[in-house]
Amino acid sequence: MRLPHASLLACSLLALTACGGKEQAQTPPPPEVGVIEARPQTVPLTRDLVGRLTPYRSADVRARVAGVLQRRAYQEGSDVREGQVLFEIDPAPLQAALGVARGQLAQAEASYANARATAERARRLAPERFVSQSDLDNAVAAERSAAAAVEAARAGVRSAQINLDFATVASPIAGRAGKQQVTEGALVGQGEATLLTTVDQLDPLYANFSINSSELSQLRAAANVSLAGTGNTPVEVLLPGGKVHAEPGMLDFADTTVDPATGAVSMRALVPNPDKALFPGSFVTLKAKLGELHEAFLVPQEAVLRDANGAYVRIVDAEGKVERRNVATGAVQDGQWIVTSGLAAGDKVIVSGLQKVQDGAPATAIPWQPAGDGGTPAQAPARAPGQADAGTSAPSE
Repeated sequence: MRLPHASLLACSLLALTACGGKEQAQTPPPPEVGVIEARPQTVPLTRDLVGRLTPYRSADVRARVAGVLQRRAYQEGSDVREGQVLFEIDPAPLQAALGVARGQLAQAEASYANARATAERARRLAPERFVSQSDLDNAVAAERSAAAAVEAARAGVRSAQINLDFATVASPIAGRAGKQQVTEGALVGQGEATLLTTVDQLDPLYANFSINSSELSQLRAAANVSLAGTGNTPVEVLLPGGKVHAEPGMLDFADTTVDPATGAVSMRALVPNPDKALFPGSFVTLKAKLGELHEAFLVPQEAVLRDANGAYVRIVDAEGKVERRNVATGAVQDGQWIVTSGLAAGDKVIVSGLQKVQDGAPATAIPWQPAGDGGTPAQAPARAPGQADAGTSAPSE
């Protein structure tokens, strides 16, 4: 009876050994995850800001002399040249005033000629004592008064000529003339310079916007940030519907004071508008490059997770195990988070396959590719115990 018991015991041990080997063969391999290598780089600091367009120059065309408006010499809403005639005011009263001024000048010149002749005669006779010193002084004084009257009369002529020239109202700048504000036949310039129309220069345009002063102070205080200055900072203009304006603008002004009403700093960009596609008064979105952020990381949005403790990513460490890393994120740029702290150069950040891993568990890292570039490389299918690789024949028993 001992021999059968020994045989039964040996069979039991063989069965247990076979079961243990089967369980070991069925242990799944570590999951494959798509990773990117974290690389520090210099990232432009861009902000999407709302701005309002205003003309580069805007000139009010006003009546500078009193008179009756005779005609409008331009087409409303058309482009005009600098110096082009826009309105005409009745010149008849002004021409009459010019004639009066010229007559006064002629009278003053005649009086001056007589006074000068009298003074010259007195100067010749004074040494001979044919005239008294008092008569000489009076003659010289009369000559000087007559000369002053001539200068005053000449100034009156110039003033009358200027008023007559103002009867022809010209555009002070080149641009687009607006709607006529006063109709023909109306009395203008009576007591005040009546507004006739407005001329706006539409190429280029100004885009006025503002940025929060606290955010700007933080950017200036950051050691790894270098701010761009005016004159060399490009600004991209986004039209309604997301269309990008063909001509990029340039930041040309940043105020040095904070508006106490809004707590913001006013800024301005110069935007080319050669085809007149942009209109003053409209709102646009400005993508402004305010500076550069140094030693930052760009991480795809799907790699950054959040919980009650904040933002974090998972990486595959040097031992091939999954590790959580808490990170500090900035703005989103081109579908990627700007990570300012929490990562080190060379870290393998998991982008795809996050649902298959756990902290501290092993994982197999493979390079990740965006979906548009062919997607994440496919994982090899799991093989059944004892199944041979493709293209390899199973060993014969």
